Amino acid sequence: MAAQGKRLKAAYEGIDRKALYELGEAVKKVKEGAKAKFDETVEISMNLGVDPRHADQNVRGVVSLPHGTGKAVRVAVFAKGPKAEEAQAAGADVVGADDLAEKIQAGEIDFDRCIATPDMMPVVGRLGKVLGPRGLMPNPKLGTVTADVAAAIQAVKGGQVEFRVEKAGIVHAGVGKASFGDDALVENIKAFVDAISRAKPSGAKGTYIKRVALSSTMGPGVRVDLGSIQA
Repeated sequence: MAAQGKRLKAAYEGIDRKALYELGEAVKKVKEGAKAKFDETVEISMNLGVDPRHADQNVRGVVSLPHGTGKAVRVAVFAKGPKAEEAQAAGADVVGADDLAEKIQAGEIDFDRCIATPDMMPVVGRLGKVLGPRGLMPNPKLGTVTADVAAAIQAVKGGQVEFRVEKAGIVHAGVGKASFGDDALVENIKAFVDAISRAKPSGAKGTYIKRVALSSTMGPGVRVDLGSIQA
């Protein structure tokens, strides 16, 4: 822990925590602060002027990052017959129907995203208490309840990111890896912020995007000038 504290302190030395950095400069600062022995994830955190307790202020959706996330995503698919074969051919990691539901009920959840064909929703619906709190419940609005399982798998594995505002009005997500080039991270961040902007709910009043910050898994946070993202 002492070594970790020293590393974080050293990383903070080059950052003015009150300053707003231009996006490209913020990305450089975050990459410089990513000194762990593994390839750290670059994460974005956005404070929004919404109260998600109100239905008309909820922010949720998906965005495909142009350069992907750099993370291998394990995908489970609920499907039968030809659709199950299609899912396997498209690279799904886990495919099943009632058998998959039983495994999930037993606590076997070794996947990051879950897709289902529409006819499987009566089975999947019974798993709401297990999948819901983990953010894994298939949803037609997010493209994860679909007959086109191959396209859904391709999108998820190709860098599609789900986002959902939390109670305090904060949205956060991984937008790449510290090993990515600066330009790739900048483009991914702009795509994510643009998706949040387009997902502005009807009930949002006043300033919608209040604050944006970047960090790496083990590194310090860097505040970003919103104008440099939306320019």
